[in-house]
Amino acid sequence: MDSNNWLTQLLMLGVGTTSIVAEKIKEVSDELVKDGKLNPDQAKVVMDDLVHKLKSEQGNFESNMQRQMRNLLQDIGVPRQAEMDELRGRIDRLERQVRDLENKLWR
Repeated sequence: MDSNNWLTQLLMLGVGTTSIVAEKIKEVSDELVKDGKLNPDQAKVVMDDLVHKLKSEQGNFESNMQRQMRNLLQDIGVPRQAEMDELRGRIDRLERQVRDLENKLWR
């Protein structure tokens, strides 16, 4: 299973959940306005506040998931991109040195 695909699906699930919750909050606030328990201005303020909190929590969820994924990958020994880039550079330098030595030998 592709780990990027899995992570993307998990994050999209969080976005979808936030969207559904925001819709339900709007429905409840509309019902409270209709029943006369809230005036429209109050309902808008309450709804905006709750949606803002949901979105900020979603950001926290995403950053926590990314941190946990990095930790998991590190724990199982998957190298970071910077480490891979460093190793590729070292391999390139070693290959160049080998070619130079081979060229000197054949002269």
